[in-house]
Amino acid sequence: MLKNLTYLALFLFSIALYGQSGIKSSIYYGQDKTRSFVVKKIDNVIIPDGILDEPIWETANSAENFWQYFPLDSVQAKQQTEIKMLYDDKNLYIGIIVYALGKDYSIQSLKRDYRAGNSDNISLIFDTFSDSNNAFLFGINPYGVRREGLVSGGGQDFRSFSTTWDVKWKGDSKIYDTWYTSEMVIPLTSFKFKEGETKWRFNSYRFDKQSNETSTWVNIPQNQNVWGLAFMGEMIFEKPLGKSKTPLALIPYINGSALKDFEEDNTTNKLSVGGDAKVAIGNSMNLDITVNPDFSQVEVDDQVTNLTRFEISLPEKRQFFIDNNDLFGSFGDQRDANPFFSRRIGIAKDTADNTIENRIIGGIRLSGKLNKDLRLGFLNLQTASDEENEIPSNNNMMLALQQKVFSRSNIGLFFINRQTIKDYDFVLPEDKYNRVLGVEYNLISRDNVWNGKYFFQKSFQPESNGKDIASGARLEYNSRNYNISGKLVYVGEDFRSDLGFVRRTDILKNFVQIERVFWPSNSFIQNHSFQFFPVFIWSPSMDFMNTDNEFRGQWEARFKDQSRFNIEFSNKYTFLIDDFDPTGSDDGIPLPGNQGYHYNSVKAEYNSDRRKIFSYSVEPSIGRFFNGDKFSVQGGMTFRFQPKVFLSMLMRYDKIALPDPYPSADIWLISPKIEVTFSKSIFWSTLIQYSNQRDNFGINSRLQWRFAPLSDLFLVYNDNYFVDGFAPKTRSINLKITYWLNI
Repeated sequence: MLKNLTYLALFLFSIALYGQSGIKSSIYYGQDKTRSFVVKKIDNVIIPDGILDEPIWETANSAENFWQYFPLDSVQAKQQTEIKMLYDDKNLYIGIIVYALGKDYSIQSLKRDYRAGNSDNISLIFDTFSDSNNAFLFGINPYGVRREGLVSGGGQDFRSFSTTWDVKWKGDSKIYDTWYTSEMVIPLTSFKFKEGETKWRFNSYRFDKQSNETSTWVNIPQNQNVWGLAFMGEMIFEKPLGKSKTPLALIPYINGSALKDFEEDNTTNKLSVGGDAKVAIGNSMNLDITVNPDFSQVEVDDQVTNLTRFEISLPEKRQFFIDNNDLFGSFGDQRDANPFFSRRIGIAKDTADNTIENRIIGGIRLSGKLNKDLRLGFLNLQTASDEENEIPSNNNMMLALQQKVFSRSNIGLFFINRQTIKDYDFVLPEDKYNRVLGVEYNLISRDNVWNGKYFFQKSFQPESNGKDIASGARLEYNSRNYNISGKLVYVGEDFRSDLGFVRRTDILKNFVQIERVFWPSNSFIQNHSFQFFPVFIWSPSMDFMNTDNEFRGQWEARFKDQSRFNIEFSNKYTFLIDDFDPTGSDDGIPLPGNQGYHYNSVKAEYNSDRRKIFSYSVEPSIGRFFNGDKFSVQGGMTFRFQPKVFLSMLMRYDKIALPDPYPSADIWLISPKIEVTFSKSIFWSTLIQYSNQRDNFGINSRLQWRFAPLSDLFLVYNDNYFVDGFAPKTRSINLKITYWLNI
C-alpha cells in the first residue's frame, strides 16, 4: 500500500505539468486581457483626512468598473468603486470613492483589524513580487477604521489569510449621502519589493451590505476565494521604484504583573522589560530580533470541547510568529503531519501534565525574498529552563527555503532542530534532541483550478528504529460545478516532530471528497451542493488493519440573503487500540481497548445573515456514539450596537449516554464576549469562558489604549475558578506599555 504514495506523486507531477501549461480557462469569463492602470509620480504631500479635495487627485488614473462577485459573477457591479493611486519616493497615496445606496452601513466596531465579511469595507491587495503566491492587504471602512494583513499560499483558503500582522500607515474616511471617500497613505517601507520594479499585481474587493453585493476590480468566479491571487490586474508605476530605506524599528515594553495562585497559596509580583527590533535587509528581507518577549496582552485561547482521543490545534496569536509564518508553518499536512507549529515554542507541560508558559529568553527570525523566485526563512529561539517543573532549556531552530517553479508552484526544503542545551537528570536520552528534514512540491495552477502537494519528511532522534518518516500527497480540482480532492498520508510509528503538530503516528490515511455544485437561476438559493466524503485509516504496525473509517454525505444550500443551511449524515467505525473515556471524567470506567465500534449520526446547521444587527447559528446533532448515544447542540449569536458595542455568545452542549458501567456526562461550554470601542484608539473587551470538561470558569478582561501608532498601553485582568464549588484557581493583573520607535 505504501507504493500508492509513489504512484500518486507521479500522477500529481503529471497534473502539475498540465496545470502550468498556460491554457486559458473559461473561468476568466469576459476578461480577454490583463486590466491595468498607471500610478503617477508626484512631488505633493497628501494629508489623509478622507476628503479627496486636493487638486492632484484630478490627475490620477483610476481602477474602476468593478465586477460583481456576489450574487452574480458575470455582470458589472451595481454600486461602483473608483480607486486612484499616486506615489512619491516615500509613500503610496490612495484615494477611493465608494458609491452606495445610502448611509446605513454595517460596522462591527471601531477597532483596527476588523472582521470584513459581516460589514461594509473595501480591501486592496498588492502582489509586489508578481509571484501570485504572497501579497500585502490594506483595508478601510466608511468610519475610517483600518486593517492590514498578509495573504500567502496563493490565497487558497482561510488559513492563507492573517490580519495579525501590523505596520504603520495612515488613513481616514468621509461619509456623504450616497457615497463615502477614503484616503490612505502607506509608506513604501511597509511593502517588500524589488528595487527598480515598474509594476505590481493588484486587485481590490468590496463588501456592500446595503446592496447585498460583493464586488472586485478584476473579475473572480464565485468558486474561488475573493482574496485569491490568481485573478489580479496590474498597477504600472510611471517611474521605477527606488531603494526602500526602511528605518530600524525598536519596540520596547515594560510589564508589571501580580499573580495569585490559590492552590499553592502564594502571590508573585514581577516587573519585566524586553522588546523587539525590526531590521530591514535591502528591499525584501526582514530581520526580527526579540529579547525576553512578553505575550500577556494577547487574548487567551478559546476553550474547546474535545471528545476525541487526540490533541486539538489552536491558532497562533503572538505577533512575533505571524510575519511570513507561511514560510515556516505550511509544510507537510496541516492536520496529520505538520512539522512546525509555532505554539510549541514558549508553551510546555509541567509534571502534572498541565500546559504552562515556558519563558522565551530571546531569538531571531530572518525572512523574505532572496530574489524574485526564492524565499528564505530562518528562525532561532532559546527557551529558559524550569527545573521545578522538569522543563529543560531548549534551542529551537528552523531553516526553510522555497523556490518558485512554473507559474505559481514551488519546491520547499526545511530543516528543524530542537535540542536541550545541557544534560538534565529529568530528560530521557531519547528526548535530548529531535531533528526533522523535509522536502515538498506545492502545486498551484495558473487559473487555480488545480492545487496539491507532495511531501516527504524524516525525523532524527536517539534510539529510533527506522520507522521515522512521514510522507503524503494531495490533489484538488476546483471548478464551478465540481470540487474533487484526494489525499494519502503515511506517518511512521517513530516519526517525531517536537516543534510540530502530529495528531497521531502509525497511520496510513486516505480520503476522497466529491462535491457537485448547482447554480439555480431565478431562485432564492444562490447555490446548493451534494458532497460525499469517505475516509479510511490503517495501522501499518498492525498488518494494515483498518482502525478508522467514516462515510459522510452532506447537502448544503447558500441563500441570496447570505444565510446557509446544511444537513449531514455520517457512518463511523473506530477501533480503540487503548482504553478510552470520551467523557473525560476522573473516575469513570473507560471503554475497553482492542475493540471496534460502529456508530451513525445526523447533523444539521443553519447560519443566519451576518449583515444583520442580530445574527445567529445553530447546529444540532444526534446519533450513536461508540456503544452509547450522543446528543449535541452548538451555536452562537452576535448583536451590534453600532459602531461601538459588539456582543457575542458561543455555546455547546453535549449529552453523552453510555451503558453501565461506563460513564455518562453532560458537557457544557459557554463563552460570552463583550467588545466596546470607545474610539479608534481605546478598546475594551471581556471574554468569559465556562467549561465543565476543563473544570474552569475564566474571565479575561483587556483595556487597550493606542496612544501612538502601534504603541499601546494594556491593562489585562485574568481570573480563573474551578467549576465544582466555584473555588478560585488563579488571578492576575498586568499593566503593560509598548512603544514603536523608528530610528
